[in-house]
Amino acid sequence: MNASRRWLEAFLRQRLDSADLARRLAMLGVPVDAIEPLHPGLDQVVIGLVESVRPHPNADRLRLCVVNDGTQTRLNVVCGAPNVLTGKKYPFARIGVTLPGGVTLERRKIRGEPSEGMLCSARELGLGQEHDGILELDVEAAPGSPLLDALPVDDDRLVLDVGPNRPDLLGHKGVARELAYSYGLGFRLPVIPGASNAGLATLRREQSRTVVGGVTVGTDDPEGCPRITAVVIRGVKIGPSPTWLADRLRAAGVRSISNVVDATNWVMLELNHPMHAYDLARLEGAELVARRARVGEKVTTLDGVDRSLGPEMTVIADAKRAIGVGGVMGAANTEVSDTTTDLLLECAYFNPTRTRRTRRALGLSTDASYRFERGVDLWGLPEAQRRAAELIVATAGGRVEEGVDVCVSSWTRIAPN
Repeated sequence: MNASRRWLEAFLRQRLDSADLARRLAMLGVPVDAIEPLHPGLDQVVIGLVESVRPHPNADRLRLCVVNDGTQTRLNVVCGAPNVLTGKKYPFARIGVTLPGGVTLERRKIRGEPSEGMLCSARELGLGQEHDGILELDVEAAPGSPLLDALPVDDDRLVLDVGPNRPDLLGHKGVARELAYSYGLGFRLPVIPGASNAGLATLRREQSRTVVGGVTVGTDDPEGCPRITAVVIRGVKIGPSPTWLADRLRAAGVRSISNVVDATNWVMLELNHPMHAYDLARLEGAELVARRARVGEKVTTLDGVDRSLGPEMTVIADAKRAIGVGGVMGAANTEVSDTTTDLLLECAYFNPTRTRRTRRALGLSTDASYRFERGVDLWGLPEAQRRAAELIVATAGGRVEEGVDVCVSSWTRIAPN
């Protein structure tokens, strides 16, 4: 389990020291195998204020900038980025600083003009792939202030050795709960930037197949999937995730894909509830149910591999075909794309033993199967759906139409909503 120090700080509303975290977690029975700084080399980068910009006399595409780095001396910097403007602030690396890529800055002349440092792009700082323009900073901090004081990107990844008897610690909430006890603090879910009250309230509880947003939802496999929840969100706009969301996922070792997919991954990493988003328009027969796979049934999973299924496996299916391997991986035939506007979010409980056998039979181990095999919180499905809906509306827009919670086993009907 990869845990982000900053994510845990957001739960506890307090700055934390990674070494102290490791000691406390070890005492709580969760050894920390490694502490990995995510952005080493940024501690010497400061905030620079560009006081003037003029054309380079010997190069059409270069410009000469005068930079205030908080000292008494103004520095001359040659810059080729088109977006540098007078009066704006940017990350600045002085002479002698070694950037994350291993380049140590030296005083030199560029086309006959001295350059005494570097105004940095996100790529040069290891904060992204954008390198066509310098990273503009909208901060109140004074010139010369450490970049890490103004830009909250410093983080440590803690590699936790979570035992098979503690699946609750495979999400940041579970880890934060243990730390809250250790520190004597309260804890609560981090605030989602841009979130409103337009999210999901409660899920309508049903005991058999029902209709939500025009789609029939249920489970015909009460042993393999005794509980399934679904939420319909319409009018979303698929696109890149905001920086705060993408950075949080990267801190936990997960690649950012899109705002909607990232929202489901966020919930998995935060609450230990894997879930899946389907393009509502690609469901055939307006149906989403959990059932046993049919003899000879095949599905192409999201990794592009054609897989043969068997009746001992649980699948998520529409009216005509399998659209996901229960507890393991979704299928390519209903995945969210740039043209998606309406979503159906599914969050279910899959039998751990069934999931383990399916994973072994298919030779397909995923973050989802790792969690379902160990057992997710059966009672936490509604919370996961509410959190995902909140994230999606905040980052992709849209409106939450309605949600449903189908429990088909008598022992799940008492579950809180």
